[in-house]
Amino acid sequence: MYNHAPDGYICPFCSLAKGVDDVSQDSIQADIIYQNKDVTTFVSSYWWPNNPGHVIIIPNNHYENLYDIPDDILANIHILSKKIALAMKATYKCEGVSIRQHNEPAGNQDTWHYHLQVFPRYEGDELYLRHKEKRKVEQKERLPFVEKLKEYLGK
Repeated sequence: MYNHAPDGYICPFCSLAKGVDDVSQDSIQADIIYQNKDVTTFVSSYWWPNNPGHVIIIPNNHYENLYDIPDDILANIHILSKKIALAMKATYKCEGVSIRQHNEPAGNQDTWHYHLQVFPRYEGDELYLRHKEKRKVEQKERLPFVEKLKEYLGK
């Protein structure tokens, strides 16, 4: 009902959740820190200047936004966000954590698959002031963050 994906949209998050490394997409299987039958969690391939290693949590099935996702899957995602936040506190030594989620173009959604972002926060990091400065990072730069979180989560 409130969907905006264009006709023929190829969802990058669906490929990742299904175990496919699509060279046209940014995130790959090696970025995944946790996966079960309902959700996949991975270190993002785009970072903001002072918040490296933020994590994205997605449902494995395709739901475009908050309006579409079943309540039980949504609850699982938010419970997992707490575990990721605690893992970041322990491994990144961050001073805080923010979570955010966007819906529809006016809400700044730009990938048409529900996703929740978990950001490590640091005093004076200006995350919301510097949002236009995000940059793509190579997998070798993401790998240490993936390894830390996987180890903490017992994977």
